[in-house]
Amino acid sequence: MRGQPILEVNRICKAFGPTKALRGVDLKVRAGEVLALIGENGAGKSTLLKILSGAHRADSGQMTIGDRPFRPAGPSDTRQSGVAMIYQELNLAPELSVEDNLLLGDRGHGGGLLIRKRQRPKVREALETVGLGGLSPTAIVGEQSIATQQMIEIARALVAEARIILLDEPTSSLPQKDVARLFSIINDLKERQIGMVYISHFLEEVREVADRYTVLRDGENVGEGKMEDADDDTIVSLMVGRDVKNLFPTVPHIPGEPWVRVQELTGFPYPKKVNIELRRGEIFGIAGLVGAGRTELIRTVFGLDHSSAGSVSVNGKPIPSTIRERIKAGFGFISEDRKNEGLAQDLSIIDNLTLSRLGDYTTMGVLNLKRRKQAAEKLLKRVQVKCKASDQAVSELSGGNQQKVAIARILHQQADILLMDEPTKGIDVGTKAEVYQMLGELAATGKTIVFVSSYLPELLAVCDRIGVMSRGELRDVRDTVDWTEEEVMRVAIV
Repeated sequence: MRGQPILEVNRICKAFGPTKALRGVDLKVRAGEVLALIGENGAGKSTLLKILSGAHRADSGQMTIGDRPFRPAGPSDTRQSGVAMIYQELNLAPELSVEDNLLLGDRGHGGGLLIRKRQRPKVREALETVGLGGLSPTAIVGEQSIATQQMIEIARALVAEARIILLDEPTSSLPQKDVARLFSIINDLKERQIGMVYISHFLEEVREVADRYTVLRDGENVGEGKMEDADDDTIVSLMVGRDVKNLFPTVPHIPGEPWVRVQELTGFPYPKKVNIELRRGEIFGIAGLVGAGRTELIRTVFGLDHSSAGSVSVNGKPIPSTIRERIKAGFGFISEDRKNEGLAQDLSIIDNLTLSRLGDYTTMGVLNLKRRKQAAEKLLKRVQVKCKASDQAVSELSGGNQQKVAIARILHQQADILLMDEPTKGIDVGTKAEVYQMLGELAATGKTIVFVSSYLPELLAVCDRIGVMSRGELRDVRDTVDWTEEEVMRVAIV
């Protein structure tokens, strides 16, 4: 029966050393409903889901599924209790087949052997349910698209007969057409009386898919209710603890003279003969569908990807295509893959900030640690990074604060041309507003910013001009006031 609670969380607490991640959190998940779990980075959302998935154990509090206590000792216990976790970074074995991934951890075997004949009908049914009826169970998972892998994760939950599915930023790497497909499947799961907890930083997305919401702030419940009864301003105010008058703050700045020229830039397979003229103090947005070549373009401009033709010049001077020369010319790059490329997760914040430019802190080859620390802490304060200390491992920071460290790194590098690939991906609305403010301030000082994003509202709100990419080509460049979301999409799908 829809609306009946199937999971209840009461007064859950969790600390990591002196840091209290959860301070008595309550949660209720009902059959056939989607509960949106909302909050800033560091609010405790991921910690709570890790407790529910068995990856962490709560320090105190109670959880029940139905009328039975729920105290998972690990992910295997969680699976057997009917709870499935789908992480933002997919948790599949890419070298194994679809069928093997769906059956990992399944106990439907006899004498220690998996009986595929018995399990295959269940596998096929699960694939049909998520719209993958035409996919062979023997296909290798790593050869499938990210969208297909996302659906395989959901199919695995169905094979495990999950009654509760936890989804952490499930659309972060999906193009719009696959987001619509995912939402359709979620609606089908609701009809099956499966309860879902859904984390997303996109309020319009949450509003489309969720029935109810719970807001966390600093590890505590600060609000809940029906999605249809709350406006965005109310939810954002609950998240950040203050009124946010403008989700897209802008800083007055006037783009100056042409400065950077990209001419006929070509790589393999993308970009294809791209021409751009960038101005000082300009925020230039690049829109387009996933796979259109946006990332390949700015990686080639920076020198990370090889160019087979074309050139990049600054102030009329051609710049060699090596990364070293591009950095010397003032280029800085922020990768969309924060975990694997953007930051060295095992190193400290101060190391991540300064290792790309240590010359200011060395004398006769000796590093002045005190001077380096003072400079790093001044920069951390400037970009408002929330951390315990500058020598803290960067992996311990929330996603939003990690992104601020990545931005601070290229500022420390004294970059004047900032190439940013999805710089607000995976961070909350409050932190996004801070990033937009920062970009405006940087543009006002004369820095040139190239801003790649799949989120059209932020491009339209923040950028001075927008170019749209399709199939590796830069199809159209206009002043932002001359674009609408519909027109951007029309050009993007050509």
